[in-house]
Amino acid sequence: MNNEESLTAVDVAELLKITKNTVYEMVKRGELPGYKVGKKLRIDKKDVENYINSQKVTKGSNNQIKILIDEPVIEENLSNIKKVENSNDIIISGQDVILDVLAEKIMEKANDIRVLRSNTGSYSGLYDLYNDKISISSVHLWDGDTNEYNTAFVRKLVPGISCLIINLAYRNVGFYVPKGNPNKITNWKDLIKEDISMINREKGSGIRILLDEKLRVNNINREQIKGYNIEKQSHSAVARSIARGEGNVGIGNEKAANQVDGIDFIKIQEERYDLVIKESDLKYPIYQLIIRTIQSEEFKREIESLGGYDLKDIGKILDKT
Repeated sequence: MNNEESLTAVDVAELLKITKNTVYEMVKRGELPGYKVGKKLRIDKKDVENYINSQKVTKGSNNQIKILIDEPVIEENLSNIKKVENSNDIIISGQDVILDVLAEKIMEKANDIRVLRSNTGSYSGLYDLYNDKISISSVHLWDGDTNEYNTAFVRKLVPGISCLIINLAYRNVGFYVPKGNPNKITNWKDLIKEDISMINREKGSGIRILLDEKLRVNNINREQIKGYNIEKQSHSAVARSIARGEGNVGIGNEKAANQVDGIDFIKIQEERYDLVIKESDLKYPIYQLIIRTIQSEEFKREIESLGGYDLKDIGKILDKT
C-alpha cells in the first residue's frame, strides 16, 4: 500500500491492533480523520501514520489539550491500576452527585474495581492528590489574580507533577438569601452591612476559596463580616441554615438552592467544575477508562437528566500543567 491509499475500518484495526468498533469510536471522537464513500468508512493511510507518530498528549489549535490513547481499554487489564496507600481502590475527592454517577459507571464496566469517594474540599483534594492519598481530585477553585478556575491552584498545590484538567460541568454559584431577599444583597460589599450575618463554608472548599479571593480583590476585611467563622460542610447545609433563619446570607451553587424551600438564589458567577488526573497515571488502563467514560454520550445524557449543569465542555481536557 502507498501513502495515498484509503483504508477500511478493518485495515486500520489490523494496523493498530485494535477492534473495528474502536476505530469507529476514534473517528467519532475526532482522533482519526475519516470520510464516507457511499455508506462505507474510509481513512487515509497517511492519517493513520500521523496518529501512530503523534505524542500521547498534544495541544490542539483551539488551545485545548487532546488525549491520544493508542490501545483500547481491555477489561482484563483493569486490575493493573495505581495503588493509593497500598489499596487497589480508585479514590475521587469531591461532593457533587456527578461523581456518584461516574463511580457507578466505572464500576459497571470494571466490576473488580471499587471507586470510592473522599468528601474533602477542592483545596484539600489537590493536597491529597499531591501526597498520593487519592487518585483523582475534583476542583472548582477561582483565582482572583487570573480570574480563572483551577489551573493556578493545580500548579501551586501539585507542584512539579504534570496533570490534566478535565471538565465535568459548569455550575452557577451565588448568594443564598431569605425569600424575597429582604436585605437587598446583590454584591460582595453587602456582606459587611450591619444587619447581615452570614453562614460560611469550611476552609478548603471551593466556595470558601471563592469568598476569600473575592474579599481580597475587593479589599474587604473579613473581620467586618458577622458570621464569617460559622462554617457548614456542604452547599445544602448552608442553604438549610439560611432557610431556618440562622443567618441571612450564604454562598453556594444553584442546584442546592433549588432543593431548599424558603430561600432565593442570587447568581454571582458561573464556576468551572473539573477533574484533575496526573498525566503519569494514564499508563494505567483504568484512568483511560475513566476519561473515555466522561467523554461518552451515555454519561453526558445521564448528567443532563439531573438538571442544573452546563455541559458544553464535558470531557474536554482544558489544560495541562
